[in-house]
Amino acid sequence: MSAYLLLEDGTVFRGDSVGAAGHAFGEAVFTTAMTGYQEIATDPSYAEQLITYTAPMVGNYGVATARSEAARPFARGVVMREARGPAWTDWLDEHGLVALSGIDTRSLVLRLRDGGSMRAVAVADEAALSVEDALAQVQEQPAMTGRALAGGVSTEFVYPYADAGSPSIAVVDYGVKRSMLRRLALAGARVTVYPHDVDADTLTAHDGVLLSNGPGDPEPLVDEVATIREILGRVPVFGICLGHQLLGLATGHETFKLPFGHRGGNHPVLERKTGRVLVTSQNHGFAVKPTEAKEATHISLYDGTVEGLDVPELRARSVQFHPEAGPGPHDSWPLLEEWVAEVKRGA
Repeated sequence: MSAYLLLEDGTVFRGDSVGAAGHAFGEAVFTTAMTGYQEIATDPSYAEQLITYTAPMVGNYGVATARSEAARPFARGVVMREARGPAWTDWLDEHGLVALSGIDTRSLVLRLRDGGSMRAVAVADEAALSVEDALAQVQEQPAMTGRALAGGVSTEFVYPYADAGSPSIAVVDYGVKRSMLRRLALAGARVTVYPHDVDADTLTAHDGVLLSNGPGDPEPLVDEVATIREILGRVPVFGICLGHQLLGLATGHETFKLPFGHRGGNHPVLERKTGRVLVTSQNHGFAVKPTEAKEATHISLYDGTVEGLDVPELRARSVQFHPEAGPGPHDSWPLLEEWVAEVKRGA
């Protein structure tokens, strides 16, 4: 079938359908990660997005249930230069993901880098949706700025992930990855997961609170930021990705939308205290604005955005990158274990 990706500026990239039938709208973004295609597709932070993989071949080492970061994919669709299968393409079809192969991903990524992330649609069969009709529908889709998406990916119920251990850690689920929970449990923590709208008193009944990753714009999450302000100083807090941005807002910083985001496993981050450069895993379209404030502990060497915060008087810290590295490099692996150990000492 004649399949295509259409950007909101009218640019068309043609290829072949290798996943589910139909079409999928979303924000077209790209990741420079060379591995972890299944983890990426199932990361809740990719909700409402169409992922372009820059790796030239995707699917060449198959799929496995243990690699999924959530019970189902959250990406709306995937775009590839060459899909290898059949395990990967069968998995895409079974999970209802529109998937395109044979796309000139180099040209597509350059377009998104120069023009920024765009609203788009991936169409599995042009006979079912013409380019003209698709463009009109794409331009009616909401932009990512201003969209509060955490509620759509968060758990609806409280549940224990690890019901034994110490310290007791409450995880606020804005779109948490399984690898993040797994790392906390391996560090010895007792882990309980709460919905995004959990109240402050419930959280402060635990020894520490982790604010998870998640999708969308942090600024509309006014209630979540208010809850974070209520717990600051009462219990140790660690924010990751969206959790970092929300902690930034709660402590007086500003956030903004990046032109094309930081997504991949090769992002250099300066650790200001030591001068060490960490190669990190990242996945975000919004960021904390650059600042000279002393609480900014880590800085992106790409664009100067704040990659880490530490506010000792409020017992709070955060990182924009993903120390659980699912997938990605392990330079920042110790951060979660060190925080858990610190919380345990103070519990």
